[in-house]
Amino acid sequence: MEHKIVDHLFRHHYGKMVAILTRFFGLSYIETIEDAVQDTFIKATSQWRTKIPENPEAWLNRVAKNRTIDILRSLQAEKNRNLTITTGASSLQIDELFLDHEVADSQLRMIFVACHPSLHPNEQIAFALKTISGFSTKEIAAALLTKEETITKRLTRAKKSIQKNNIQFTYPLPEAIPNRMESVMEVIYLTFNEGFHSTNHDKLIKEDLCGEAIRLCQLLLKKEQFRSGSLYALFALLCFHMSRLESKISSDNQIVNLQHQDRTKWYFPLIKMGNSAMNKAMEYDDTSVYHYEAAIASEHLNAKTFEDTNWENISSWYKQLYAFQPTAFTLLNQAIVSLQLNDFVKTKQLLQQSDVEDLGQRAYLFYGCYAELYIKMGDKNLAISYLDKALEQTSNKLEKQFLMRKRNNLR
Repeated sequence: MEHKIVDHLFRHHYGKMVAILTRFFGLSYIETIEDAVQDTFIKATSQWRTKIPENPEAWLNRVAKNRTIDILRSLQAEKNRNLTITTGASSLQIDELFLDHEVADSQLRMIFVACHPSLHPNEQIAFALKTISGFSTKEIAAALLTKEETITKRLTRAKKSIQKNNIQFTYPLPEAIPNRMESVMEVIYLTFNEGFHSTNHDKLIKEDLCGEAIRLCQLLLKKEQFRSGSLYALFALLCFHMSRLESKISSDNQIVNLQHQDRTKWYFPLIKMGNSAMNKAMEYDDTSVYHYEAAIASEHLNAKTFEDTNWENISSWYKQLYAFQPTAFTLLNQAIVSLQLNDFVKTKQLLQQSDVEDLGQRAYLFYGCYAELYIKMGDKNLAISYLDKALEQTSNKLEKQFLMRKRNNLR
């Protein structure tokens, strides 16, 4: 039980604690701070076996603060000089920085530090997922469809760039905000995706990551200077997806595809919140992939049953999305929609246009689509061969079980 509580608090508070302590001690101590926060959660796992403190969050904050001070004192003692704090936050008592409005401010600063132009885009995303959302190196590698050793190198380079360029723990200048926000939104989007459809071996959904992404989006929307049509559209998209979360997994822990989901479990208040955000998004001039993706998600939510889905509308949205920003995933989704419209020729054409290599760890979806195509065409043998390929490409246990059930039904 204590492990679940620690894991939950880690997801919710790792980024907060790193941001607050960084604001106080400075970005030059970021590695020390991360180590201190990690040590704190390890200590919690050990000490909470017998008794969980009345206020776990306060316990974590206090221990992390003290651990950071201890480490820094040790470092300073080695250099034979006193600890000095030159971050501009020295006039504030550190405890005051743990107040809600200061926590939010510190996290927003950290988001913009992570997405600083001195860092390569790949480094920005890896650093942000690590420091803000507490992703492990393995989780970052999965989210970015790359190797763990590559992520380790990116994180090292990011920290070196912060030191070398003397990046400050501040907000960007007004004229730099639009460009910086593109990276910020991508980080939030990737965080949500890893929660909504995880590449984790055992767990398909990580609600904490989804909630973290929505919370970060809300933090940004509270500040007028960060608002845009794209940010509102992203928030709408996350609300729409989050509203379906409960219906994705059955009571016996099996994947339920969209066709068989219990739509009475869809959470209407989140859908309403998403609709409101989309109305706000239309008040701005900018357009983004999030506008198109939110429109597609909305089409699914508007259908009372799977059979009522307006696949023609969805197909049109995907065509517009592909014209706006062509990706392998959009092409694959177009193929899936064509299959729902029973246009087998078009489905095959789109799949043949797709490069499965570009799909990385989601390649099993490509083979799964081919399998569905041959199921509908009545060729069970070919369908089974593609399901076998999909199974080879799948790391998630629930996905494997889902594909195996489909394969067994064909046999």
